[in-house]
Amino acid sequence: MSTEAPPEHASVRLSPRTIVLYAIGSLGTGGYATLPGLVLTYFLTDNLGVAALAAGLIVTVAKIWDVVIDPLIGAASDRQLARTGSRRGFMVTGALALPVFFALTFAVPPSWGPVTGAICVLLAFLATATAFSLFQVPYVALPAELTGSYDERTRLLGWRVVVLTASILLFGAGGPALRKAGSDQVIGYLLMGIVAGLVIGIGMFIAARTADIAAGRTSPVGQAAVAPDGIREQYLSGFRALRRSQPFRALLGTFLLQALATGTMLAGAQYVATWVLRSEDAVTFVFIALVGPALLATPGWTVIARRVGKERAFAMASVLFTLAAASITAAVWAPGDWIFGSVAVAGIAYAGLQSLPMAMLPDVISHDERTNGHGQAGTFTGIWTAGETVGFALGATAVSLTLAATGYVSTVAGAAVAQPAEAITGIVLSFSILPAVLMLASLLPLRRYRLRRADIEVS
Repeated sequence: MSTEAPPEHASVRLSPRTIVLYAIGSLGTGGYATLPGLVLTYFLTDNLGVAALAAGLIVTVAKIWDVVIDPLIGAASDRQLARTGSRRGFMVTGALALPVFFALTFAVPPSWGPVTGAICVLLAFLATATAFSLFQVPYVALPAELTGSYDERTRLLGWRVVVLTASILLFGAGGPALRKAGSDQVIGYLLMGIVAGLVIGIGMFIAARTADIAAGRTSPVGQAAVAPDGIREQYLSGFRALRRSQPFRALLGTFLLQALATGTMLAGAQYVATWVLRSEDAVTFVFIALVGPALLATPGWTVIARRVGKERAFAMASVLFTLAAASITAAVWAPGDWIFGSVAVAGIAYAGLQSLPMAMLPDVISHDERTNGHGQAGTFTGIWTAGETVGFALGATAVSLTLAATGYVSTVAGAAVAQPAEAITGIVLSFSILPAVLMLASLLPLRRYRLRRADIEVS
C-alpha cells in the first residue's frame, strides 16, 4: 500500500517509483500503437500479396472491434474497481495474452495464399486488439485516481510520454531491424512478432502494479460508482458521459482528429521509405528523426503547460505539427533527405500532442466527478480509447484508399515491381498534406475546451 498523501492535497508530489511504474506501461502501448501501424498493412500488401484495399479493410475491421469492446471493458473495469478496489485484474490478463496473439499475427506465411493469409491475420489481430484493450482502458483511467493535482498530472503524463517516444523509437527502428535479421522475410516477420510481443507484454505487466497504488488513494475520484449491468446500459452510460461533459466532447473530438492525422503518417512511413526515399530501411531513420527530438521536447512541453496552461500549449503543438507535415508536400517534386528535417520538427510537436491531452483527460474526469457525483473513470477512458482507435484505424484506411485510388501495385515477398508515378504522389500526400489538414481541423473542437487550472484545483 502506498504511503503517499491522498490526491485531494493538490500540492503533493507523486513518488518517483509511482511515476516510473506508470511510465513503463507506455513501453507496451507505444509498441502496440507503432509496430502494427508501421508494418501490418505493408506486411499484407508486400508479403502476403493482399490487395491494398483489402489490407486496409482488415486493419479497419480490427479497430472497429476495439470500438465495440472498449466501452464495455471500461464499464467492467469500473465494476472491478468497486468490487475489489483495484483495476489490476484486467491489466494483467491483457499483458499475459497479448504476446501470444501478437506473434501469431505475423506468423502467416505467403504460401497460404492471400485470402487464407488475410483471414488468419484478421483473426489473430482481433485477439491481439482485445488483449491490448483489457490493459489500455484501465491504464488510461489511473492518472485521475493517482493524483488530484493539475500540475502533477502533467508531470506524470510527461514522463509517460518520454517512455512512449522511446518505445516508438525502439519498435519503429528495432521492428524492421528484427525483420531483416531472419534468414528470409517470412522468418524475419515471425521473429519480429515474437520478440516485440514479449517486450510489449512485459511492459504492460510491470505497469499493472500501478493499479494497486491507485487503489490506496482516498480521493473521491478513486471511489468508483458501481457501473451499470447489461451491455445496453453500459453503452448508454458512455453516451451519457459524452452528453453531460462538454469538456470531454471537445477534448475527444480534438484527439480523434489528431489520432487520424498521426495514424495516417504512421501508416504511410514505410511506403515513403521504400518508394520516395528508395530504401526500405529508411523507415528506421524516419522514426529516429521523429522520436529523437520528441524525447528532448517532452519536458519542455511540461514547462510550457505550467506557464500558459495545458490547452494553450496543446494548441501550440498542434500548429507546429501542421506546419511541419505540410512542408513535406514538396517531396512530390523534390524528394530527398531533407524530409528528415521536417519529420524532426513534427517530432518536437508530437511530444506535446501525446502528453498534453493525456494530462487533460484526468482533469475532465475529476471535473465530472465534482459536478455530477459519478466515479466512472473507466467509462470515460473506454470511450476515449475507442475514439483513439477510430482515429488510428481510419488513418491506415485513408492510406490504403489513397494507394488503391492511385494505382499502387501489391506484391508478394521477393518479387520486384515498379510503382506508377501517381501512386508515389499519393504516398507523399498521405504523409504530408492529409495529416496537416486533419491536424488543422482539430483546432476547432479544441477552441471549445473550457477547463482551466482554476476549475481543477479548487479548495
